[in-house]
Amino acid sequence: MLKRHSRFFKNLFLFSDVLIVSVCWFLAYFLWFQRAVLPVHGEIPLFKEHLTLWLPVVGIYTATFFVLGLYEPKRTESFLNEFEDLFKASFISILVVIFVFHLVEEQRYAGWFPIFFWITTVLAIFILRLFLREGLRVLRRKGYNLRHILIVGTGKLAVETAKRIHQHLEFGLEIVGFLSRNPEETGRVIDGVKVLGSYRDIKTKISETKADQVIFALSQQEYRILMVLLGQVDDTMADIHIIPDIRYNFFTLYHGVEDFDGLPVIRLRGSPLEDYNKIMKRCLDFSIALMALIVCSPLMLLVVLLIKRESRGPLFYRQDRMGLDGKSFQMIKFRSMRVDAEVQTGPVWAKEDDPRRTKVGQFLRRTSLDELPQLFNVLKGDMSLVGPRPERPVFIENFRKKIPSYMLRHKIKAGMTGWAQIHGLRGNTSLEKRIEYDIYYIEKWSIGLDIKILLRTIPALLKGEGAY
Repeated sequence: MLKRHSRFFKNLFLFSDVLIVSVCWFLAYFLWFQRAVLPVHGEIPLFKEHLTLWLPVVGIYTATFFVLGLYEPKRTESFLNEFEDLFKASFISILVVIFVFHLVEEQRYAGWFPIFFWITTVLAIFILRLFLREGLRVLRRKGYNLRHILIVGTGKLAVETAKRIHQHLEFGLEIVGFLSRNPEETGRVIDGVKVLGSYRDIKTKISETKADQVIFALSQQEYRILMVLLGQVDDTMADIHIIPDIRYNFFTLYHGVEDFDGLPVIRLRGSPLEDYNKIMKRCLDFSIALMALIVCSPLMLLVVLLIKRESRGPLFYRQDRMGLDGKSFQMIKFRSMRVDAEVQTGPVWAKEDDPRRTKVGQFLRRTSLDELPQLFNVLKGDMSLVGPRPERPVFIENFRKKIPSYMLRHKIKAGMTGWAQIHGLRGNTSLEKRIEYDIYYIEKWSIGLDIKILLRTIPALLKGEGAY
């Protein structure tokens, strides 16, 4: 139900973005080349040639917006946050456009024209989205185009359903009332809505409230009467929806309902990285890791010389870590401790002012430069740029016993940085809190979120919190 309404809004904003980018593309040509906002140097492209580039530019913008999650429901997100997301997505889009123009040697669009087009597009899209969202809110408040919903049930699941509907006022869904198993609950108020009667009144209440949608949010104990209730509403015109009461006990990670050749299948646990999502994340990892290795190669060479000069022993330190689906791999780091660091202590976490560190190693760990060789792990496919930090199997055996949801973090590749790390949860910090942030990342994963984490990683590293 919410997904269908959400799809309508996605299509609405997609159509508006296509329209705005198209208008701005032709308007920019008219203002820049015909009216000469600034002096134009070089040959001016013909309008016919400008027209041939229209569809590729629109395609780049809409594809980038889609990948970065600009068509996902924003719920209570402020206009300022939406503008920030729009600004970032538009900036990436124009960089891709400039890159494509460079590849096809379209020099007539060099200079300030792409910047002018980018600025007008950002402002126009934001203003239109602002107008659309506020306009829809005004219409909903005045009661236009509302869907009237009757919720059957008054338990925890029914209350949660009502809260979710109230969080999406932009969808135009109005709860007209609840029905309870207990007639004595009639008149009780749940989340601002009254209980209108008992289950036996269902057909009457649908007629009285003119409900066009009925949601069954019953507890497992009430399922035995579900077929009876469905039989009573069989001859009504209301749309019927059933929300299964298994989420609170069994749904854990990336859950949902799938269609298997017409057969509905409830997924209790899964990974967001399937099909094209997996391909997109791998492409992002490989391309950025390769560029980072090229850029950082002089720095890595300097680190190698410093390690070699200070002490004998291997330059790199290989350590078993657990990654995707619980499989082990060898993570590579620059050696920052003595060769015999764990001979006496056995496997232990590093601590602040750890005496096992070398002088160079102390600097490397403080600046996280010892992590740079993990870019090879990313290229190989053992790790991702972004994901939960991998842990040693010897520690995991203990953690999984203390923290029931610990192993869920392995439903996605381990990362060099992650949602927990940019929030200061590095080193010897709360495991429970880290798991909470890791699971949040997996549930909310998108390419846009990965880019956001990568951009916030450098400031987090400069703070140096928990890096020892």
